[in-house]
Amino acid sequence: MARRFSAPYQTEPVSSLATWSRNLAIFSVVAVVVSIIIVRFGFLEMKPALATFFGALGCAVLSILLGLAAFAAIWQNGSRGMGRILLAFLINALILAYPAYLGLQYRKLPPIHDITTDPIDPPRFEALARLRSGEGANSAVYAGLYSAEQQRIAYPDVETVELEVPPQRAYEVTLALVNKRKWLVIDERPPQPPRRIGRIEAVARTPIMGFREDVSIRITPDGDESRVDIRSSSRYFESDLGSNAARVSKLIEDINAAVDNAKPAAPKKPQAPAKAQAKNVKKGS
Repeated sequence: MARRFSAPYQTEPVSSLATWSRNLAIFSVVAVVVSIIIVRFGFLEMKPALATFFGALGCAVLSILLGLAAFAAIWQNGSRGMGRILLAFLINALILAYPAYLGLQYRKLPPIHDITTDPIDPPRFEALARLRSGEGANSAVYAGLYSAEQQRIAYPDVETVELEVPPQRAYEVTLALVNKRKWLVIDERPPQPPRRIGRIEAVARTPIMGFREDVSIRITPDGDESRVDIRSSSRYFESDLGSNAARVSKLIEDINAAVDNAKPAAPKKPQAPAKAQAKNVKKGS
């Protein structure tokens, strides 16, 4: 091994396996980027688009195997190529880190894709229903009591938002937050008499792959106050890996914060004026 650091080592041939490992790692990066673009912009149907993505991950795994074989060959015959192997390992680690994390989430979280604050009477998909009728898409009908029980165990904080503001104000706050998130609003109906129920339907996207997840929000009156119910459901796949619950929980938090911050400060009570001290009057003799 000492000759690797000597001049004769520089004349040793570069391991072809190391070169293939590096080149395959670079190819997998290109393939992953292309597959993400295909999915986000809908250039292909979901199945062939995902096949492209998983093919890219397969190239990364193959690159690692070639790198290990190249390392064993270099260790035995002293050929060059360690730098290429290390570069390949670094690229593949970056590519496979996020899928590995999703795999852990899949094992840890329940296999559900439909999250709502009201499992008994969840907000319906009306305008969005026609977008969930394609091949392989999940039904627009709520997933049912099994999903509700799994949700209760895994995400107990997903509950109806109760606000001390009228329905119109609750609707305005919620719609502003939806627009701020840049969700694609499909339908919006402000609360109007006689029932005064407001509805918002929108499409959210997952951060990296851009998978579409549909959101339906219902604002109902509760006396002079209001209740906000939210439903978020993946358009594809049986397991959402926690993305819908995270979306609903964050929206609940932001709605409560926006309403609390908009409340006028309680007026300060005027302080009572200090009583003047009585003067002692001396009586004349």
